[in-house]
Amino acid sequence: MSTEKNLKIMVVDNFSPTRIILINQLRNLGYVNTVESMDGFSALARLKSALFDLVITDWSLSSMSGLDLLKKIRGDSELMHIPVLMITPEDFKGNMITAIKAGLNDYIVRPYEYHKFKNKLEKIFH
Repeated sequence: MSTEKNLKIMVVDNFSPTRIILINQLRNLGYVNTVESMDGFSALARLKSALFDLVITDWSLSSMSGLDLLKKIRGDSELMHIPVLMITPEDFKGNMITAIKAGLNDYIVRPYEYHKFKNKLEKIFH
């Protein structure tokens, strides 16, 4: 297993079952160093308290949207280097142009196939 698999990844989604599914998919791919956050505010607090290599966030978060979280990450000189992968429902796909302009690294439309998720991670980390 490469050292890349030890990268620290934060999963942000207000729906616990979705976080569990994502974390299990990451573990199946060998990424075992994961942290979960249920909203953008707690995610930001955790991002400022430890070093992370990737943030995977849902577009539709309660209290702070995934886009707002992305903008806060990109606006913080200590966090702006962290890649962000956003998960969006099909009907929000058009919003990804706004997110990409705001500094999004990549996105994936739900429902997605496992191999597409794997490819997105490989693209971000290479």
